[in-house]
Order: sequence, then C-alpha cells, then structure tokens
Amino acid sequence: MIKRGLLACAAASGTLAAACAVHEVQAPVPALPRHFASPAAKGDWPSQDWYAAFGSDELLQLVNQAAADNMDVNMARSRVLQADARARQAGAAILPSLDGGADGNYLQGHSSRGTAHETDWAALFSAGYEVDFWGKNHASARAAAARSDASRADRDTLALTTLAGVASGYFQVLSIRERLDTAASNREAAQQLLDAVQARFDAGLSNPVELAAQKATLAAASVVIPELHQQESESLAALAILLGRQPEEFDVQARALDALQEPPVSAGLPAQLLTRRPDVYMAEANMRAANADLVVARAALFPSLTLTASGGVQNPALNAAVITLAGVGPTLNLGASITQPIFDGGRLRAVRAETEAKDQELVLAYRAAILGALLDVENALSELRHLDEARGFQQQSLAQSERAFSGASLRYKEGAGDFLAVLDSQRALYLARDQFSRYRLARLQALVALCKALGGGWQAPSPAAKERE
Repeated sequence: MIKRGLLACAAASGTLAAACAVHEVQAPVPALPRHFASPAAKGDWPSQDWYAAFGSDELLQLVNQAAADNMDVNMARSRVLQADARARQAGAAILPSLDGGADGNYLQGHSSRGTAHETDWAALFSAGYEVDFWGKNHASARAAAARSDASRADRDTLALTTLAGVASGYFQVLSIRERLDTAASNREAAQQLLDAVQARFDAGLSNPVELAAQKATLAAASVVIPELHQQESESLAALAILLGRQPEEFDVQARALDALQEPPVSAGLPAQLLTRRPDVYMAEANMRAANADLVVARAALFPSLTLTASGGVQNPALNAAVITLAGVGPTLNLGASITQPIFDGGRLRAVRAETEAKDQELVLAYRAAILGALLDVENALSELRHLDEARGFQQQSLAQSERAFSGASLRYKEGAGDFLAVLDSQRALYLARDQFSRYRLARLQALVALCKALGGGWQAPSPAAKERE
C-alpha cells in the first residue's frame, strides 16, 4: 500500500510538472519611450482614407483602383483565405471525428464435407476522439489562428505600402511635369536672351564669346527636357504597375502640385504604434503562433490517449475468435489506446529544441518590428521638421532669383548691363525653380511617409471584428 501511494504521488507530481512544461508564456512588451524625440505635428492620427486629405479626386480614384486591382494585394488576399482554411483544419482536431460506412463480403468455400457460402455485411458509424490532456490540439488551433491573424496583417501591410507607393508615385509624376514646365520656360528665356545677344552682335555691340556662351546655355537648357520626359514615362509606367494596369497608354490628368493640400497629421504616442501598425501586429501574431507551436512540441513528449467507438447493424452480429453470433443484429465496439514515446533517437526533443529557437527568434523579430516602427516615425517627423525650417529659405530663394533675372535681363537689353550677370542670374533662376519643385515633392512624400509610418489609419482587430470577418 505504501508503494502504491508513493507511485500515485509520483504520477501526480509528473502530471503537474508536465502540465507546467506545456504552459504558454507570452513575451513581455519592451519598454517604449513616452514621447517621440522629434516634435509631433499638429493634427489628427491618420484615418483609413488618409490619402483623401490631399484634396485630389484623381489620386482618390487611383488609390481605389490599386486597392482593387494590385496583383500583390490580391495575392495576399488569397494567402489569407489559405490561412483561414488551415485554421479551420487545426480547429477540427479539437472535436471528435464521426464517419459512416458500409461494406459487404460474399464468402464461399468447397471441401469434401460439402459447399458453404456466407454473406457478411455491416453498416456502421465510427467515432474517434483524442483526449487533449496536454493541450496539444488546442495549442495547434491557437497557432493556426495566430498565423491567420498574421496573414491578415501582412495583407494590410502590403496594401498600406501599395497605397503609399501610389500616392508617392502620383506626386512624382506631377513634380516631373512641373520641372518640365520650368525647363521649357528656362529654354524660352534662353532663346529670348539669345535673340537679344544676336541682335547686339549684329549691331556690333556684343562679342563672339557672349554669343557662343548663350548658345551653349540654350543647348544645355534643351538637353534637360528629353531627360525629364524619360523620367515622366518611367514614373507613369511604375504607377500603372501599382494599379494593376498595363503601362501602355496610361496617363494622369493633373499637371502640377499646386492644387494639392498638405493634411495635418499627428504622431500620437509611441505606445499606440503597437495597435496601429499592421507589421508590428503581424510580428506579434507570429510570436504567438511560435509560442503555441512550442506547447505542441512539448506535449508530443507525453502520452496521448485516443478513444474510439463504432456502432450500427451487421451480419453476423458479432464476429469474434471465441464467440460468434450469427444473424443480423446491432453491434457496438468501444476502445481506448494510450501511446507514450519511449525511443525515437532524440527526434522529438530535437523538434522541441528547434521550436524553442524559433520562438526566441520571433520574440526578437517582434521587438525589432517595434524598433523599426519607432524609427520610421522619427525619420518622417525629423524630415518634416527640417523641411518646415527650410520653407522660408526656399520661397525667398525663388523670389529673389526671379527678381535678379528680371532686372539683369532688362538692363542688358537696354545696353546697360553685364552679360555674365544675366547668364548667372538665368542659371540661378532655373535652379531655384527646379529646387522649389523638388522641395514641394519632398514635403508631400514626407507626409505620405508619416501616414504610412503611423499605420495609415489601421487598427488591430478586436475579437468581435475577427469573428465577423
């Protein structure tokens, strides 16, 4: 009796230890800063239709088309369907399985004692159930559900990246067209100045050096235009691919950045990124899946218990080695089996070690995703802050360059100015206009980057929302 009590205590202790061994442990969330280092802009957190705040109906149409027709986004949607199907498969293992079947056998034999024949048949329902004592099947279901969540977050991350790419590419096309207009104006001004230099040369008031220098300036202004046309074609083609369209005959209507608005965007708090960034949520879901996989790998080291049952009608009613009941009648079979791995060359322990290492990797990946999200927001805020600081200088540079070129050209045409001053002011004006167009593009793209870094209005789905989807 004492030995039996000791054995019972040892078995109970082993059971409790095993139960602890397969318990899930969630990784703690790393400490986050209270505020971003760069001062946040005034405004609201980006909404789901953040791109509409730029005030362009054409951009809104392009974004909606990309959301519906982009190849990568649609492939991601298919991956979500696959992940959902795998989650349902894993969840089915928690429930008993029930099968129905029928079979028939005709038996006939002949010997010196005569001929005999028999028809055996059965119509049975069979059920099987694995007792999930260690939580292996439930953990497998949780892992599959977490991977389904990760697949959805991956789809949303890809969609956000695509929509941000559409907005940035659209602004790129408009900026190139602005620069094309600037280059055409610069070439026209160079042509007008060349006409004035030619007239002065014909009248003997200018020298061949001035005439040759202005011709070179005109040629240089003309060379830029084909290069910008090539950039425009490439940008339009890249934008068409994002929309899921063929590059041929694709075009946008807008010609400049003037009509666009700059939406006010607020960065909020760093802790909010955990539920506002789909890539961070995806990393968290992958970490939860790996943690559940670890439970499965540990549970595989312990015994498994399977219950089986079958019942129905058959002939003979009982066919056994000892007692056989002839005739048609109801039948019932009950069974239970327990299996404990004893020796497998260390395979199960190696699987557990691999799963533990994978779990550690994905915990680090989750932390890296958080750091990456913080870095994206800081970079976007820092870029906007520096662009704000440069706004006045950009506007002043453009205004003064226009004033200088206008005055120098007028003095030279009236015969009172220096040609080199006109040439320098012309180059300075072109650079100022081109740089100002680049500056406006940089501001718009920085706003797009900030909206993307803040998750573009995405929010982690609640359990109720996941059930409705």
